[in-house]
Amino acid sequence: MHVMESDLPFELPVRPPLQPMLAKLQRTIPDGDGWLFEPKWDGFRCIVFREDDRLELFSRKLRPLGRYFPELLAPLRSALPARCVVDGEIVVADRQGRGLDFDALLQRIHPAQSRVDRLAAETPASFVAFDLLALGDRSLLAETMADRRSELSDALQPNDVVRLTPASTARAVAEEWFGRFEGAGLDGIIAKPLAGTYEPGKRTLTKVKHQRTALCAVPGYRIHKDGNGVGSLMLGLYDDDGEMHSVGVAASFSATLRAELLAELAPLTGGPLADHPWKSWADWQDEQARSPSPGQPGGSRWSVGKDMSFVPIEMGRVAEVTFGQLEGGRFRHGVSFVRWRPDASPSDCRYDQLDVATPIDFHEFLRSAG
Repeated sequence: MHVMESDLPFELPVRPPLQPMLAKLQRTIPDGDGWLFEPKWDGFRCIVFREDDRLELFSRKLRPLGRYFPELLAPLRSALPARCVVDGEIVVADRQGRGLDFDALLQRIHPAQSRVDRLAAETPASFVAFDLLALGDRSLLAETMADRRSELSDALQPNDVVRLTPASTARAVAEEWFGRFEGAGLDGIIAKPLAGTYEPGKRTLTKVKHQRTALCAVPGYRIHKDGNGVGSLMLGLYDDDGEMHSVGVAASFSATLRAELLAELAPLTGGPLADHPWKSWADWQDEQARSPSPGQPGGSRWSVGKDMSFVPIEMGRVAEVTFGQLEGGRFRHGVSFVRWRPDASPSDCRYDQLDVATPIDFHEFLRSAG
């Protein structure tokens, strides 16, 4: 349900509902002067409205977030001016100092308050502020990015939980962040025009994200939700012990390609599974089809309740895919099928081929970059 202004009687110059300003994707960091570069955090976008003791947090889709992150409320009241609207990101730092933990962030969106409270203590969130949209009785939407950043820097009182995002007008600094600090949880770089105003809901910013390629074994596929063609290709990588792990899927195919993939892969189904690396998974789903058990899987690490069934195929297919990040042994962001690789075999598809970022503590990055 979208937030309605009548439900939120703020007396602020900028009020809910308000969509955040967005960014369009570009593959290189912009050249020239006139840009403010910031890290692109791998978290939940959040706009905070504060009016004295009242504090409301809303997602990019205008959904309330405050109940899921109760540990942020007191630090935000301590850090923010009494009447303001601030744009930022909610993130969860990995407890072992390996950047950000998006999986832990996702787990916070749960209907049980007891679970939310437990996770708030076990994996506490932080808020990274990067824009000021209103202060006191003034709307800053028509002010330039340069002026808004200056006012945010003056108005914010950072603490251990609420931080000001690093920013620089130097492209060389942005390149260093992009190449060196991905392991701290940087999803890339955001470039903001210094002379630009805040335009809610419009893609007036530029985002530059990491993209890499990998060779993955394809042990099976899933049928598209409309029942026609291949909806996604299952992707697997072998570890040092020779076990093949599910690392995600390649999807978002056109209707034509879905049909072509099904015609190509369907003849590889129905064979013996004795040597298939995911035989136990296939056996389990066959058993579930015969006698389903209430509450049995169907979940993935990213989407609770998602159908995990697949159609196993004869091993031998290798796909080249693009991906953005590897987190917890699985791909995140921008997994796309590039082409088949008949010159490679599934045994070539190993984790050690991947060029991944060296983990860096999130808080250490903020100290070093700020």
